[in-house]
Amino acid sequence: MEIVESPRAAQQLVEEWRCANETIGFAPTMGALHDGHLSLLEKARRENTKTVASIFVNPLQFGADEDLEKYPRPRQRDIELLEENGCDLLFAPTPNEMYPNGKALARVEVAELGNLWEGGARPGHFNGVATVVAKLFNIVRAHCAYFGEKDFQQLQIIRQMARDLDFETQIIPCPTLRENDGLAMSSRNAYLSKAERRAAASLNRALGAGVLLAQNGERESFVLEREMNDVLDGAPLVETDYLAVVEATTLEPLPRLDGRAARVLLAARIGATRLIDNVGLH
Repeated sequence: MEIVESPRAAQQLVEEWRCANETIGFAPTMGALHDGHLSLLEKARRENTKTVASIFVNPLQFGADEDLEKYPRPRQRDIELLEENGCDLLFAPTPNEMYPNGKALARVEVAELGNLWEGGARPGHFNGVATVVAKLFNIVRAHCAYFGEKDFQQLQIIRQMARDLDFETQIIPCPTLRENDGLAMSSRNAYLSKAERRAAASLNRALGAGVLLAQNGERESFVLEREMNDVLDGAPLVETDYLAVVEATTLEPLPRLDGRAARVLLAARIGATRLIDNVGLH
């Protein structure tokens, strides 16, 4: 595996691959890799002849009171995992490589989608996400980029950005990977104490209660949301930020299940750690 910090060096190597008719699959990450990240890389490797991963803890997507400085950065472990899983190129730039002189004067904004849910709770977050992903797409020039459905709003925003700005990279969604008790895999799970980790399993139990109710014929969103909130309200240490049944493309609240693709979006704090999750409804 080659490790490159310079955007220009990464572009040069990728251009050589493209000239040799290689197909490139790309898994962007912020490091602290877990099996969810590795599943993206595995799919990229199956579907392409070259695989690229990036590790960059993007300062633009962190708010002033968020966890940029304490975000885990186990670089050597991440490198070993990528090598073991067949990655051909790791692009691991420094903040100064991505934002010379600490500035990003040109930024990308995805209106409407970026202002809902996580965008409302974390103002400016998705502008930072869209900006860094646009830069990564221009640097790596992958044929396909792989994103987990765990960050469903992020996935939809990146899809919209890629369509609106005519990126050639195809966005490939990948299923959420979960721990044995159903908790969605996340780098932030490492922040949880033992008691908080036990409480965190209630997020998936709540989503499962909504799915079961919908499968049994309930169509009204307020009934589904009430059932899921009841599960969360009965769990210790869990403080719900939002829980909503939404239309899967626009992410607008969906009053009732009417045949359109629907999603439950959930965010909650467990102690000092904020976790998100989601599930499809049919």
